[in-house]
Amino acid sequence: MLTASKASRWATIALGHVTREYPSKLDHVLQGPEDVASPRALHPIFYGSFDWHSCVHGYWLLATLHRTHLQSSAVGVRIRAILDDALTREKVAAELHYLQHQASETFERPYGWAWLLMLQAELSRATYRPGWARTLEPLATALALRLRVYMDKLAYPVRTGTHGNSAFALSLALEYAQVCRDEALYEAIVTTARRWFLADANHRPLEPSGEDFLSPALAEAECMRRVLAPEEFSDWFSAFLPNVADFDPPALFEPAVVTDRSDGRIAHLDGLNLSRAWCWRGIANGMAHGEPAQGAARAAAERHFAAALPHLADDYAGEHWLATFALLAVREI
Repeated sequence: MLTASKASRWATIALGHVTREYPSKLDHVLQGPEDVASPRALHPIFYGSFDWHSCVHGYWLLATLHRTHLQSSAVGVRIRAILDDALTREKVAAELHYLQHQASETFERPYGWAWLLMLQAELSRATYRPGWARTLEPLATALALRLRVYMDKLAYPVRTGTHGNSAFALSLALEYAQVCRDEALYEAIVTTARRWFLADANHRPLEPSGEDFLSPALAEAECMRRVLAPEEFSDWFSAFLPNVADFDPPALFEPAVVTDRSDGRIAHLDGLNLSRAWCWRGIANGMAHGEPAQGAARAAAERHFAAALPHLADDYAGEHWLATFALLAVREI
């Protein structure tokens, strides 16, 4: 369970990096010398946390914990100050302007887009500062439209264990569509997920891969849990992974081993353990009470979460993003 003390610790981790400009890894196409600029000049809101998408979901973590646990605390005061400074019309306009460059069509697609939509969904829940959501709305609206266009032209889902994963992006974007009542995006996600995944059955995962932070199999299952009605999901999941009650396939039940947490890509595996915990928990909650596979799913969630929790801030390679995935695994919306 998420306690106030844990929420304060995770928020403090994020406060330490969302405005830390360097080191920085830009997703930036140079078309000429005039395009050379610092992270803060290119992205006046999301310049910290090593890369754009990590900064976005660092702000999501702060906004979520502010609403659920920290509003009346000293850490909550710091969160409000940093969000008040970041979320201005001028800064949002600059982030939106960056997207309008021809070379930015694939910028942060789809992972960063999905996390921006999650941030907007969270800000829309906040009653303390309703202006935050209104200010960010133009950027969220632009990325929601961009995601719809992308889904329409993508013939096949991306089944990687990293940023390009289609199922993970759809799961996050669906939450935005529901909270912010974007019916066009909601229908597009449901239609696309069914087109991509409904026929999948008897899946035998070849994972983990050495640099994964997502499970292609479980991300797909969690996406379909959100898209399908409970009975239809139960039937689909029983066909997709038919032997979960017997802890099969074993690859999905064994937490990944992380050999070097200073290596940014190998450190992804801590994130894999956390994202698997999130997926297994969601899948268990989507099962009818007493279903044989439910106990196996819950046990897998707990085991994966416990494997990663002590390592959220071992090295900046993981510190700039892992707490977000820990929160994703345990939050109650």
